[in-house]
Amino acid sequence: MTTEDFIITLFCEIDDQLGPLPKHPQAKLWPSEIVTIGVLFALKGGPFRAFERWLRRDHEPLFGHLPHRTRLHRLLLAHQGWCQHFLAPPSVFTGIDTYGIELIHPIREGRSPHQLGKKGKSNWRWIVGMKLCWVLNAQGHVVAWATRTANTADQHFLPLVTALADQSIVLSDQGFHSAHGDPPNLKLCRRGEWNERMLIETAFSLLTTVCGLKKVWHRSLAAVQMRLAYVAAMFNTLLTLNHSLPPPTPAPTTPFHLAHFAL
Repeated sequence: MTTEDFIITLFCEIDDQLGPLPKHPQAKLWPSEIVTIGVLFALKGGPFRAFERWLRRDHEPLFGHLPHRTRLHRLLLAHQGWCQHFLAPPSVFTGIDTYGIELIHPIREGRSPHQLGKKGKSNWRWIVGMKLCWVLNAQGHVVAWATRTANTADQHFLPLVTALADQSIVLSDQGFHSAHGDPPNLKLCRRGEWNERMLIETAFSLLTTVCGLKKVWHRSLAAVQMRLAYVAAMFNTLLTLNHSLPPPTPAPTTPFHLAHFAL
C-alpha cells in the first residue's frame, strides 16, 4: 500500500467513525479532512512546520485547498474536541499508566519565564516536560486520557479511575496508590502480577518508536493537549484498521501493531 492509498483509507475510516458533521460555508476543509490531517500529524511526529511542508509538498491534492500553516494549526486546535468520537468503551478490566514527554533538555530548565513543562522522572531519568496518562481496554484501545506536568505524581490521575467506577476494574502499578484512599475499582498490582498490564507498556513503546512522541516541540499547553488528543484518535483508528486491512508481510505475531503504518 502506498502512502497515498493509506491516507485515503485512513480518511474513509475516520469519516465513518466521525459521522455526519456540518461544514462551515466558508471552510475549505471538511471535518473528516481536518481530523485526518491531525491524525497524520500525530502519526508522523516531529515539529508541525516540518509536517506541514511534507503534507503540502507530497499530498496537497488529496485535501483540495490547504489553508496556510498557521491557519491549519488553529483549525486543529479549534476542533480537537472531535477526537472524543474515537475513544473506545471500557472493558471489564482496563489498564492505566503514565508516559513522560520531554519538551526541553533538563540543562535548559528555568531559562525562560514562559517554560511550560516541569522537571520529573520518566524511565529512570530526568526530563522537563509533561506526563501523559492513558487508560486502555482489553483490546488496547484508548478509553480515556489526561495530561499534567512531569513533576505530577501518578495519584493525581485517579479521577480517570473514579470515572469508570461502575464500568471497569482498573489495573495499575503501586505508583497510583494514594494515602488518602484508592477508588474501589482500582487494582494495585505488584511487579510480576497481572501480565495484562504489559499491554499498555507495549502501547507506549509504539508511541516512542512509531510516532516519536517522547520529544515534542510545542510551547503552549493548548498545543500539547491538541497533539495528545489526535494521538489518542490515531491510535484507536489504526488499531481498527488492523482488522480491516490485509496483514503486512511478514505477518506479525499479534494484531497489536502499528509499525507498518509509520510515515
